[in-house]
Amino acid sequence: MSDNKKNNKALIITGLMIGIIFAELDETVVSTAMPTIVRDLGGLSLYGWVAGIYMLAMTSFIPILGKLADLYGRKRIYVISMGLFIAGSVISGFSTSMTVLLIGRGIQGIGAGGLLPLALVIFGDSFTVEERAKTQGIFGAFMFIPQLLGPLIGGYLTQHISWHWIFWVNIPVGIVAAFVLSAGLRESTIRDKKVSVDWAGAFLLVGSILALLLTPVLHQNEGYAWDSSVIVGLWVLGAVLLSLFIYVESKAKEPILPLDLFKNRTFVVLSLIVFTMVLGIMGAFAAFPFYAQNVIGLTPIVSGYLSLPLMVGAILASVISGRLITKVPYKYIFAVSMLLPAIGFYLMTNIDIHTKIIAIICYFFILGLGFGIMFNNNLIIQESVPKEQSGIALSSVTLFQSIGMTVGLSIFGSLLASKITSGIGGLMTEVPADSVEALKKAAQGGIPKGIDPSLAEQIKIVFADAFRHLYWVSFGVALVVCILCWFLKKEVLATAPSIPKQNEQASLEA
Repeated sequence: MSDNKKNNKALIITGLMIGIIFAELDETVVSTAMPTIVRDLGGLSLYGWVAGIYMLAMTSFIPILGKLADLYGRKRIYVISMGLFIAGSVISGFSTSMTVLLIGRGIQGIGAGGLLPLALVIFGDSFTVEERAKTQGIFGAFMFIPQLLGPLIGGYLTQHISWHWIFWVNIPVGIVAAFVLSAGLRESTIRDKKVSVDWAGAFLLVGSILALLLTPVLHQNEGYAWDSSVIVGLWVLGAVLLSLFIYVESKAKEPILPLDLFKNRTFVVLSLIVFTMVLGIMGAFAAFPFYAQNVIGLTPIVSGYLSLPLMVGAILASVISGRLITKVPYKYIFAVSMLLPAIGFYLMTNIDIHTKIIAIICYFFILGLGFGIMFNNNLIIQESVPKEQSGIALSSVTLFQSIGMTVGLSIFGSLLASKITSGIGGLMTEVPADSVEALKKAAQGGIPKGIDPSLAEQIKIVFADAFRHLYWVSFGVALVVCILCWFLKKEVLATAPSIPKQNEQASLEA
């Protein structure tokens, strides 16, 4: 536990901000540099695995590191996580083959699994409810800096210096972040408590997550069908390991994921909201640059920055909701906020090849206003569970977020590809034979240069129709989230909560 009387809050928040920004920045920078990396190292078939293995490692170790932080102290595990992230950066920077790069990215992913969740836990432990409510939105807003700077930094380092430096730059920054945080954070440890780690539960949890999340990665990167023997086998293996995990946790003295957390209504409902909303949002918007470049005709850099209105709306909403959350029941704040994504996605179902950019900017802003409240999830979670479980509780919500993102990317990617393939297939029966090859290329990766303008317009119509289909699905997902919000408790976060009362309120109400 942190000793607030001795903590230097300025150093804590500075160290956390540096760590979060550069951990998140790494993902966007690497994605920008990947074409150059693949050209240098070869191994095009492993392209998708560079992001896939990072995600799998991060997601699998999120709950493990969260629990270890509850047992051994936040600072110690955070610094270890930063050390793993730096070690992975060193290996990745010196990689001479895709295999070595994948090993480095896996180690980086394990470290990243502790950096963001534990940053939120340390932030919650070090500041009062009032301070967190006022600054949480701003804290969340810094998460968007990597999205803003990533393409620029990745492009500059790759083009003017070397792609190796996109990894090596993490080394001094990570060391500075760990040093600043360590200097500011003082933790009091309980020496008479014997720590017992549930390693059996940890291995079963990691195994079940890997087995289940490998299925969308294999589907996306290797082209396995959902009903293939490999995918079905992984689902069965994941289900068996998950069942064993639940049994082991019910018997463990110090479970890695306490099952009584799932008796906490606030924890369960917020986890469902986060999972469902991220599934709908990330699945729908991950491919939007494809639409922006092929239908609207924007450059890659400009298409990336078209999401800025989304960020602006989210930042504004997170700041406002953070101020309201100690005055108004958060149930109503969520219920009203989550209507906006539904409205935004409904508006997006009307886009076509003639839709103006200003209209899309407005739609994105509305969507951002809707999900900005989600930056305050951790504030609610930390006030709804016992303090000794706040690490694993927050890490578990982050775990559900990562799973939702992975599943959403795969499902929506498959839906988009299927709809485009179907639409292009319909065009092949209507065009001259010499245009068929151009249509095949369009189905694989966008509109080829130099094709007939009338054919290009027909392809754009197919693409727009496919994206409208995605946004109808997202609209349905957003309606489900609206319903889930009404299962939250009608509570106002207390500005001076007492721990006994807080623990009592954490139980599931009948």
